[in-house]
Amino acid sequence: MASSLLALIDDIATLLDDVAVMTKVAAKKTAGVLGDDLALNAQQVAGVKPDRELPVVWAVFKGSALNKLVLVPAALLISSFAPWAVTPLMMAGGAFLCYEGVEKLTHRFLHDDTSDEQAQRLQAVADESVDMVQFEKDKIKGAIRTDFILSAEIIVITLGTVAGRDFTTQLAVLSSIAVIMTIGVYGLVAGIVKLDDAGLYLTQRSGEGGAQRAMRALGRGIVAGAPWLMKGLSVAGTAAMFLVGGGILTHSIGPLHHAITGIVPAGAMGTVAAMAIDAVVGIIAGLIVLGVVLLIKRIRGGSTPAAGHA
Repeated sequence: MASSLLALIDDIATLLDDVAVMTKVAAKKTAGVLGDDLALNAQQVAGVKPDRELPVVWAVFKGSALNKLVLVPAALLISSFAPWAVTPLMMAGGAFLCYEGVEKLTHRFLHDDTSDEQAQRLQAVADESVDMVQFEKDKIKGAIRTDFILSAEIIVITLGTVAGRDFTTQLAVLSSIAVIMTIGVYGLVAGIVKLDDAGLYLTQRSGEGGAQRAMRALGRGIVAGAPWLMKGLSVAGTAAMFLVGGGILTHSIGPLHHAITGIVPAGAMGTVAAMAIDAVVGIIAGLIVLGVVLLIKRIRGGSTPAAGHA
């Protein structure tokens, strides 16, 4: 009896250790989506009245949780009944990541937008004739649609990481990534959108002591740095798209992966070289997908949609 209990505990510990390792690997592979998810969702809330920012983030958070409640079982069904589809889906997710990155870089050249989106949002807030309740609902729906795309990429990439593992491990890793990414992304988004308010609060601290002056200086720094933080997130997210998307493609295409392994040196230089190759492959893949999208749109006589933007 005791030996059976010890064996069960050992099995559980082994499973938990395996789940922890696979979750860490999956989290690294989904970093590109996470960076873009942070920047994009923080931008989605822009234009909402300050006292409504957190309720809007909460509403999108709940929508994101529902998205993953649909996507995780769907991924497990695919893994169980159509495992051959995991690699193609993972490659499609990687290619779409690369396309999003290229589309973001070329957006200003491919779209002739005559008005600034942020200015439109701020105007909507100032215009008393605008139904702010409906305005918020539209923004929430758009953010949840965008989240569904990004969440699908996260789940597909994670599924590729645990392909071939037993069902329990797949369920545990997919569920862990879904929970971590949802709470992590929207927790950070909530902090980011209120960062300028926190900075403003600090700038209004009274008193002439050294600590109070330091607080006001910190507040001014936060207010000045918040826009740069958003830009930095966007740049980092775009770069990660090429690294992660290109890495998925190079690892999924056997001959290409073996060729890269054969030419890169060992050690840190090899790691940097492999990342550079992944980025180049990602850019090339993104350009190819973008070319196909443009061709289809030209044939249909339409305009190119902004990938990942609602």
